[in-house]
Amino acid sequence: MSRFLSAYTALSSASPRSEVAQVLQSITNAHSLQIDDAKRGELIQTIIDDLTKSNANGGKKSRLSSKDAVPALQAVKSLGKNPAGSEVIASPANLAALLTLSRTYKDDPDASNEAIRCIANAMLLVDQARITFIGKQVGGGEFALDLLEKSGNPERIFLASRVLFLSTVSIMFAGDYIRSIVEAKPSGHPGNITEVIGAKLDVLTKAILAGTKFGREAMTDLLKFTFNLSLHYPKLVDDSSNKNEPKVMGDCWSDRLDGILPYLLRTFNTLPPSFPAPLVAPMTHVIHALITIPVSPSLRSVWFPPSSTNRGSPVPSGKPSASSESSTKASHTPSNSSSQTGSPTGGPAKDPKPGAFDRAWSALSAGRRSLSRSSSPHAAVDPVDVLLRSYDLLDVSLNHYMAGTAEADDAAVRERCRRETDQSLDDIMTPLAVLITKLCQAEEGARRRMREWILPEDLDRTSPLEGRADLLGRLLRLLSSVHHSKLKNAVGELLYAVCDSDASTLASYVGYGNVAGFLFNKGILSAPPPPSGASGGGAPSTTATGVPINPITGVAERPAPDIEMSDEEKEREAEKLFVLFDRLEKTGALPKESNPIRKAIQEGKLG
Repeated sequence: MSRFLSAYTALSSASPRSEVAQVLQSITNAHSLQIDDAKRGELIQTIIDDLTKSNANGGKKSRLSSKDAVPALQAVKSLGKNPAGSEVIASPANLAALLTLSRTYKDDPDASNEAIRCIANAMLLVDQARITFIGKQVGGGEFALDLLEKSGNPERIFLASRVLFLSTVSIMFAGDYIRSIVEAKPSGHPGNITEVIGAKLDVLTKAILAGTKFGREAMTDLLKFTFNLSLHYPKLVDDSSNKNEPKVMGDCWSDRLDGILPYLLRTFNTLPPSFPAPLVAPMTHVIHALITIPVSPSLRSVWFPPSSTNRGSPVPSGKPSASSESSTKASHTPSNSSSQTGSPTGGPAKDPKPGAFDRAWSALSAGRRSLSRSSSPHAAVDPVDVLLRSYDLLDVSLNHYMAGTAEADDAAVRERCRRETDQSLDDIMTPLAVLITKLCQAEEGARRRMREWILPEDLDRTSPLEGRADLLGRLLRLLSSVHHSKLKNAVGELLYAVCDSDASTLASYVGYGNVAGFLFNKGILSAPPPPSGASGGGAPSTTATGVPINPITGVAERPAPDIEMSDEEKEREAEKLFVLFDRLEKTGALPKESNPIRKAIQEGKLG
């Protein structure tokens, strides 16, 4: 018998509390390899049984008393971190017992929370536990919803959200439960899930702004639960004729969930900047949830309120300033994260303009004022310029990871992502690019504004666009990336949407050479013709000063300088060409009829 099991079973109701505490602490601190699977399960079952007995008869026949609940549950939680232990916890009887303990110790938050943690860990490690928990034998689904609605403490919201997230992962096994969550209470009634989630998002936003413990973790798991609902529920109630066809995320929606969008947008606008990485949870999970919500007729005015769609530019100059400072400066000096040039054209700045982080902090201040004005979950939501906020996040994040003119495939870029977030650039940035693409596809004004910011009329085209140290340059460098395939495709779709989903317009703006690979993957195998008429979307053929733009590079044409060569030099160059083409012809790389030197001799053009 395991020494830990022996030490525990040797206890009695008469054992000193200090001895009980010492044994329980030793179990909690034990390394997983010190207890074999069989003894682990037996020890967990014995402790849970003793906790149940201590509540049933005042602890007279139990080794444990109510005062031992916290260390005893911590021991169960520690033992349950091993899958063999979680299998025991995941039984219907034990899940029900832990739920009962959580309710019994409602006046002892530490004990109640530890009981829920034991359940959550089992649900994380044992898939069947997720099904069992919301089944009739346990009835945990109603408990978790009630816990979420009534909790105001970030730690309790975190635990409720974690359990609800795990309970709703599978549409196959949790479909009925997901429907009951959404349909139980209509909009405007207490307990309506979108309003409950919205209220908790407001509470947690305040907690994050105040630096409260568990604020970020709680919002992250609440947003994961929200994502599950918005992803699965519309599919469950989809009555379209082609419901069996696979749908892209956001294609399927139910107006029962419309109420969650204003809260998500307010959270998106109000969450403070993070350091050193500018795009981390819970902001990443807000973006995930927003991607699932379409720009439907009923939601168009929420996505694009008049106050934002009429706002032609975020700064007085008519467009955001480009980010070009080093990563270090961006990390430690947020107000200077945008280029000191003050203009995406790369020209000298006439006046200092606010950069992306300046606007982020301004939005944060406004968000603080908004949240402080009213704590009601039904308070009116201030209009959110989601497009500008998304642009800022994209600009600042890419400037952080691809500082200056860094290549997307630079090993330092991948290393920085792993070091700061333990994720790839693909995972971090792709959802944001997808969100911006969706907004641009849905609204002409969004396309126009984004085009003005990324591809302004006065864009400096005197040097290669892909070499620029601003957002445009980074986007174009990503199009040739090998290591970030998802982000590469997402960036291509973003630029394509910004250019009215027209290949000719896109090629005219950035040069066919920069987007040839992307267009090839879309089935456009050769350079598209220059845009004409209304389809051109204002695509430029010349710079603002009238200089022709090279259609391949997107750079302003430069007049070729006259080359001064003597007759002897010309003769030597001609001989080199003759030898080169003759070699190509002999190797079979060039057919005889395609040899320009042979053709010129035959036509008498060469003496």
